[in-house]
Amino acid sequence: MENQKKRPVTLGPEEGKNISVAGGTYRILVSGKDTGGAFATIDMLIPPGGGPGPHAHAAIEESFYVLEGEVEVKSEFGSYVATKGSFISIPKGGVVHGFKNKTGQVAHLLCTVVPAGLETFFEEIGQPVAFGQFLPPPAMDEATVKKLQALAEKHGQQVFPPDYLG
Repeated sequence: MENQKKRPVTLGPEEGKNISVAGGTYRILVSGKDTGGAFATIDMLIPPGGGPGPHAHAAIEESFYVLEGEVEVKSEFGSYVATKGSFISIPKGGVVHGFKNKTGQVAHLLCTVVPAGLETFFEEIGQPVAFGQFLPPPAMDEATVKKLQALAEKHGQQVFPPDYLG
């Protein structure tokens, strides 16, 4: 009889796929390919001024734990300044949300999505980078927003204009 057990996923501190998304560096720790689609976990380094604009994903629950630094999280329900040790959970259902690092220090977040899938969107819109490397965020002009919206829809996401949440 064949052994059905899967090997544990282990990564060193700088291992994994690193991609630049919205000015941040996202390291995919475990993807849906590793978990049968159950979940994905992403290590996020968000530089000063960085963070994703307003977006929504109705079929995915997304949670963040702030390891270092601070981000301002905005949603349709208001805003919250998340500091080291803070936890944020965006429930399924399509709540429009986003976050921004408004400090002068890099913020470090641990993000888990259930089910997996958001990481494949990041892989498609992002650019490969070295661990800890930051690229400038793309200019969010009308053409870029439309392109992002089309790619987002392909992955069950919605992307809104930068000023959507005020």
